[in-house]
Amino acid sequence: MILCCGEALIDFLPRQGPDGATVYQPFGGGSVYNTAIALGRLAVPTGLFCGLSTDFFGDQLRQSLSDSGVVLKFTRTKPHHTTLAFVKLENGQARYSFIDDASAGRNLTKADLPKLPAAVAALHFGSISLIPEPCGGTYEALMKREMKKRVISLDPNIRPTVIKNRKAHLARLARLIALSDIVKVSDEDVHWMTGKTDLAATARKWLKAGAKVVSITRGAEGVEIFTAQHHLALRPPPVTVVDTVGAGDTFNAGFLASLRQQGILAKKAIATISEDQLRAAANYAMKAAAITVSRAGADPPWFKEMV
Repeated sequence: MILCCGEALIDFLPRQGPDGATVYQPFGGGSVYNTAIALGRLAVPTGLFCGLSTDFFGDQLRQSLSDSGVVLKFTRTKPHHTTLAFVKLENGQARYSFIDDASAGRNLTKADLPKLPAAVAALHFGSISLIPEPCGGTYEALMKREMKKRVISLDPNIRPTVIKNRKAHLARLARLIALSDIVKVSDEDVHWMTGKTDLAATARKWLKAGAKVVSITRGAEGVEIFTAQHHLALRPPPVTVVDTVGAGDTFNAGFLASLRQQGILAKKAIATISEDQLRAAANYAMKAAAITVSRAGADPPWFKEMV
């Protein structure tokens, strides 16, 4: 099983009403939630550790997770509101405005940390759930507790408008990168985190810090993947982009799903991963992401669409 650890929220996506005015339609969302949904649809045993509200948006999230095969026993029910994210699409790119104060997701504490069965082979962390307290410290504590015996995957998925203390968040990300086996970022994330555009230099720094695989996605340009032994620059399959919501999250799911399919979702195997294994995982991840961007909203593919 892969346990996804992080936010589940409601994305309000813009739509055109009958009178031509912009209206907003609620969809399940959040980076880690999207990755969990995508993994479940790719026929990977998947769980989600997060705080879910007792409100009707929380019910909507639970239903969508169940419909995609995601196990709910690791979620924690909270009497707080669901995090809401309003999305504006500009040239196919998403901008976000979050309502998160006192939310169910934010109020996840260390007392909520689950005991994990041996079947959990990997944990995936990321995005806005790593920013505020107490949930940010809760997820960091879980990563520290589990990093020696399970594969750790991290996608910072930077959302600058939500980060109030850049220095503190960068310090947390530096600690988490050092604990992670797999780090996935976008080229935009690299620029925000480092102030530079040298992807290779950033990847080398993170590999030296402790990561084993660093993947840097570059939108339509594809992905660059770095390990201590390998560097791959791969192009994505051709696709007509509707919007990019959930693309990186689906990439994470596809990459992890492929590692599991190849029988190498284990710490020692990832530390010695071959070029062919990397290429297979990246191509599978890009294929999954391409399907997601070909349709509106974060709508990851099902396994049957990948074969």
